[in-house]
Amino acid sequence: MKTQMDDIDQLIKDTLTEEEAKFYDDLEEQNVLGMLGGLFTGKNKWIIILMNIMTLVFFGLFLYCVVNFFDSTDTKALLKWGLGSVVFLIGVSMLKIFAWMQMDKNAILREMKRLELQVSSLSGKISE
Repeated sequence: MKTQMDDIDQLIKDTLTEEEAKFYDDLEEQNVLGMLGGLFTGKNKWIIILMNIMTLVFFGLFLYCVVNFFDSTDTKALLKWGLGSVVFLIGVSMLKIFAWMQMDKNAILREMKRLELQVSSLSGKISE
């Protein structure tokens, strides 16, 4: 069963040159693993790598705090290790939110490129 979106995509591909059609196919919607892989390309891949290293460090420190929390018997130590585990867990969460925001940004940029390609294709048809 064909959808209206498939018809529109085919109509757009028919108006494009072979090189533009290949570029348009590269802009297809990605799954989550494709989006994760897309984070490690481009100018800012170094910061994503650094953020993942920091996520692992924060998670390791979180586990260390949790283990010490359960080994403690003193109330002051329980508060210290509990607060430490909460802080590191929040740090991991914030770094993950940053990665998800970057994935969303890449998806929006991909859609903007698709729209630009469609507009240029339509303007080429109008000027002919």
